[in-house]
Amino acid sequence: MNQGRIWTVVNPQVGLPLFLSAVVITSLIIHYSILTHTTWYPAFMQGGQKKVAIETQTTAPAVLALNDVTLAK
Repeated sequence: MNQGRIWTVVNPQVGLPLFLSAVVITSLIIHYSILTHTTWYPAFMQGGQKKVAIETQTTAPAVLALNDVTLAK
């Protein structure tokens, strides 16, 4: 164990609960701030609006440019 000597200074019965509670508190603070400071997350949790699929261009841009030049003549 890399940091095994820490338990000669801090009793594991005190150190482990402190460490785990710090992890839980940090996690709760982060989740709370994401919920209250973003607009996308609550919409995501409610399902949000369905977005319409964007039509994709099936012709290569170079062919379209060539067609535009041909049509302009």
